[in-house]
Amino acid sequence: MTDHVYKKLEVTGSSTQGTDDAIRNAIKKASETVHNMDWFEVVETRGHIKDGQVAHWQVTLKIGFRLD
Repeated sequence: MTDHVYKKLEVTGSSTQGTDDAIRNAIKKASETVHNMDWFEVVETRGHIKDGQVAHWQVTLKIGFRLD
């Protein structure tokens, strides 16, 4: 197995559907410009309340990617 060196990037995804969608949106968008992504960790979850209901989710992630 080869030794790897990683860098972490912090991004925040959002969704009106839920936290899973917010995570997927963040990873999908990051993958357009960041390569060799291998893992993520959720560091913060928050939401927007409107009329007593959850209207919007925001999830902040740290994404680990391998340096070339």
